[in-house]
Amino acid sequence: MPSHQPVAGEQAVNPDYLSSQPSAMAKPQEPNRTKGYDPKKPHITDQPITRKNWYKHVNWLNCAFIVGMPLFGCIAAFWVPLQRKTAIWAVLYYFATGLGITAGYHRLWAHTSYSATLPLKIFLAGVGGGAVEGSIRWWARDHRAHHRYTDTEKDPYSVRKGLLYSHIGWMVMKQNPKRIGRTDISDLNDDQVVVWQHRHYLKVVLFTGLILPTLVAGLGWGDWVGGYIYAGILRIFFVQQATFCVNSLAHWLGEQPFDDRNSPRDHVVTALVTLGEGYHNFHHEFPSDYRNAIEWFQYDPTKWCIWAWKQLGLAYDLKQFRSNEIEKGRVQQMQKKLDQKRARLDWGVPLDQLPVLEWDDYVEQANNGRGLIAVAGVVHDVADFIKDHPGGKAMIRSGIGKDATAMFNGGVYNHSNAAHNLLSTMRVGVIRGGCEVEIWKRAQRENKDVHYIKDEAGNRIVRAGNQVTRIQHPPETAGAA
Repeated sequence: MPSHQPVAGEQAVNPDYLSSQPSAMAKPQEPNRTKGYDPKKPHITDQPITRKNWYKHVNWLNCAFIVGMPLFGCIAAFWVPLQRKTAIWAVLYYFATGLGITAGYHRLWAHTSYSATLPLKIFLAGVGGGAVEGSIRWWARDHRAHHRYTDTEKDPYSVRKGLLYSHIGWMVMKQNPKRIGRTDISDLNDDQVVVWQHRHYLKVVLFTGLILPTLVAGLGWGDWVGGYIYAGILRIFFVQQATFCVNSLAHWLGEQPFDDRNSPRDHVVTALVTLGEGYHNFHHEFPSDYRNAIEWFQYDPTKWCIWAWKQLGLAYDLKQFRSNEIEKGRVQQMQKKLDQKRARLDWGVPLDQLPVLEWDDYVEQANNGRGLIAVAGVVHDVADFIKDHPGGKAMIRSGIGKDATAMFNGGVYNHSNAAHNLLSTMRVGVIRGGCEVEIWKRAQRENKDVHYIKDEAGNRIVRAGNQVTRIQHPPETAGAA
């Protein structure tokens, strides 16, 4: 059956269809914003920060969790000794709660790069809450906006606003909800685990963030205070800072092997800090891929865990971009960098911009003292190079005022690729009727198809061995030689 295409005056999308679809916004029982939020009321961010109102711009609740609690933990650590078992438990729980963010909040819910069974979802929702970084729904909503509006005003934590802002400033300072880009979170609103965690988020945070690590250390080896300080408060601090590095460091440090139009970058240091999230340039290009690191030697424990969960039957439908598409992106970026580098080099005056000389004019100028030689119909001024010629002054002088095509291309010496490139920077004209150059010019005048490979800036790409002065089969005689 042929597809129906809209015609003039007809809407492309049926309004009845749109109204029948579930809303991307939150359900009534799951409000998008706090109950006290009034979209008509001017937001504090619309006012400049002054001495009188600066405290209104600060998100004091976030400051308490992100700044106040760690500060308290650091001070308390001076009087609370760190036991070996507590240290090991704190590190293990650090990785568990970190995976709750990277494998759960990020790759499972924000990007749906794989599917998980209910037990795994519950585990990731619990330990993810223990990182104290907001509910899954809130976290994934902002992260989707970050991907959709990267580096723009609608990006919740744009690095364009400063490294410190993208790391922690966006959390401790109030943001205007109306400035954050819209995203579709209807799938999250339909996920029972996400909805449950969002409704009971504070309870989840208190239990998995502080009570559970304290109980394990207390009941396990009697270190109640140490478990609370090290496995609880300070562990939360380090997990938060590691995650924040994805928003800041991963957009500032490293290379951009797939695309450099936006800020995301790849770097092993960021990967080490963020449980594999540091290959961020790849991630922004291929966000639904369950991997961040695609090479076997790259550090991505989150990927390894997801793969292991699949083997155990806890995860399935692991998404991967086709290697062909990944390599296309890599090659395109490599070509772009080559084009940029090529544009900074001197390739000589383009042939179509050179003046056309009669042969007699060329010979006359050479006889009058100009150091001109003709190779493949192109006239070059070699006067300043004669003294530096590796083959000696006499050899290069013997070609002045003559057709040096044969001697340059093997009659006397088959010059290197570097020699042809160097010669191209000495162009001053072309001989009328001279070899390949004049054929090319005549084709241009006659509007014949003359195809050359060009870079993205429209400049002709000259491959090694394809210089106009290189003649593959030079005349048998050496001419001036």
